[in-house]
Amino acid sequence: MSRSTIRLVIILGVIAITGILAIQIYWVKRAFDLKSQQFHQTVMVSLRNVANQISASYKLSNFENPVDQVSSDYYVVNLRVPLGQEILEHLLKEEFRRNNINADFEYGIYNCDTDKIVFGGHINKNYEIEEVNHVAAMPKSDQFLNYFAVKFPDQDSYITGKLDFWMISSIITMVVMAFFAYSMFVILKQKRLSEVQRDFINNMTHEFQTPISTIKIATDVLSQGKILDQPERLNRYVQIIKQENNRLKNQVEAVLATARIGRGQMELDIKLQEMHEIIAEVSDSLKAELEENFQLELLATKTTILADRMHLMNVIRNLIDNAKKYSPKPPFITIGTRNESHALVVWIEDRGIGIPKEHLAKIYNKFYRVPTGNLHNVKGFGLGLNYVKEIINLHKWKIQVSSELGVGTKFEIFIPQPD
Repeated sequence: MSRSTIRLVIILGVIAITGILAIQIYWVKRAFDLKSQQFHQTVMVSLRNVANQISASYKLSNFENPVDQVSSDYYVVNLRVPLGQEILEHLLKEEFRRNNINADFEYGIYNCDTDKIVFGGHINKNYEIEEVNHVAAMPKSDQFLNYFAVKFPDQDSYITGKLDFWMISSIITMVVMAFFAYSMFVILKQKRLSEVQRDFINNMTHEFQTPISTIKIATDVLSQGKILDQPERLNRYVQIIKQENNRLKNQVEAVLATARIGRGQMELDIKLQEMHEIIAEVSDSLKAELEENFQLELLATKTTILADRMHLMNVIRNLIDNAKKYSPKPPFITIGTRNESHALVVWIEDRGIGIPKEHLAKIYNKFYRVPTGNLHNVKGFGLGLNYVKEIINLHKWKIQVSSELGVGTKFEIFIPQPD
């Protein structure tokens, strides 16, 4: 699947999800508003019936509109005459039960003597009195002389509980959206893996072609009979074959080592090591190659560490090779050490091309290489820094990188030291 096709699928998917989500929200809101309207109408009818029952008990005429909705969850009801709390509570519970209003409510009665609404009680959905640790906020009304007030503190949650179908459909919609998002994630991940695999095969083909071609040329020369009369030339071509063979072997070993790490089959031979000795051994050939362009700043005084010698040497070699690859010719490389709060810090710095900030977080990814356009002027599979990171993690050490374009890159390894 091409990049443009994937982009089109994602755009269409996002549009579809956004549309479905908007429609779902719209209909859930419509359903909630409808349920709210039905609830308010039922409450208004119930409270009017309570008011008329009270009027009938005093042989007064029925009300036409005794209920005033002060807010969405607060109602005041005209009484005309004073009324006892017990009678009002009984009538409210009976009327609400008859109209299937099984929501928590609080009520209060206006007291003319104190000019306040006296809180009557909190009735739960089972029409039982419930102790609460608050006094309901029931503002007064100037519309009626004698009245009572009813408040539904959990009205929104009660109405939401009536939207069973819409809640289930919303959950299904969210599951579908999550599945789609996961599918897009898998598609993009597979696309990235496909690109990584393609780049790896291209890099491997390119890297293997050079030593194979060199070995072929050398063997063609050695197959000539007259080469036996030129021992120096014979020896030179034999050495070329050995070098290219070792190069192929190292490349294969790099791939196999990465595979072993990925399967969790890498075992370390941890022993006490002397860091400066290891650096000296690794950097001997580098001194001869770079001469004045190579520096050592070994400032650490405590240099004993616990490590796997072979893998530690490979880590340093990989960082040095990385510095050489991404530096102009001849490269300038510095290796240094210092002690820092119970740790030995080993750092390798170059004056190379640097790494763009947007790529710093990805340099340890397997097969990842900083893009250089269509040029293949930097050799390798993109496994070196991944190997370095894995070995650092297996040792439970830390590694940091700082880089600036056109200035260079610095890797620092923080190694805890035994007391």
